[in-house]
Amino acid sequence: MAVNIHSTAVVETGAELGENVTIGPYSVVGSNAKIGDGTRLDPHVFIDGHTTLGKNNRVYSFTSIGGDPQSVSYKDEPTLTVIGDNNVFRENITVNRGTMVDEGITRIGDNNLFMAHVHIAHDCRLGSNLLFSNNASLAGHVRCGDHVVLAGYTLIHQFVNIGEYSFCGVNTYCTLDIPPFMLVAGDRAITHGINVRGMRSRGFEDKEALLELKRAYKVIYRSGHTVAGALEVLESAAAEESKGVNCAEVRRLVDFIKSSKRGVIR
Repeated sequence: MAVNIHSTAVVETGAELGENVTIGPYSVVGSNAKIGDGTRLDPHVFIDGHTTLGKNNRVYSFTSIGGDPQSVSYKDEPTLTVIGDNNVFRENITVNRGTMVDEGITRIGDNNLFMAHVHIAHDCRLGSNLLFSNNASLAGHVRCGDHVVLAGYTLIHQFVNIGEYSFCGVNTYCTLDIPPFMLVAGDRAITHGINVRGMRSRGFEDKEALLELKRAYKVIYRSGHTVAGALEVLESAAAEESKGVNCAEVRRLVDFIKSSKRGVIR
């Protein structure tokens, strides 16, 4: 099917458009942009810089993707924004491209829903199957695993790592890493338990793994141990078959905490 470009839209020379792409009224696509098959840009969308949008993305009005990073280190280098397939960007979203301080890439995976007024700063690397509610904001260099939910007005400090299947409640402010599978909330954020309901709603059905994660949570967060002491307890439980860190999800949780440079939310 032919590309559909509204007469008021601007598609600069050099831009690459796939099949069945729709460019709405007054939208602007820069000369270094690549737009994949089936992607739709609504009115007043701005795609700038060396930006790649994959297939079947939907970008709503007044969203800007690939704009200059809000960083004093940026000196107009040709850094990148790379976005996968089947993402939805609602109204007034900003996604900034990378900087040379990091890898020079802001990267977003597949099948994500970003609600209105979300901000994704330079050099963020986001996974797939994410849901970011209205006004959630990520500072630079944030890393986010798959199946994460950020409720409205969540604020993530720069360089924070967000583990998979975690959930941040409304008005949460995170300055430390968020371990996988956890539910956190508050200013400053604290952990309130395993994100059981959220994990199930996003297709996680391993009951034994959920039970092991609950046990690990009690050791790490409710036993009175230091973080290092709690991890030692979990490691020693590995002697029991299918217990403790022999469970893949508990192993992931322990490894995430061990590798954290900022420290984790407790």
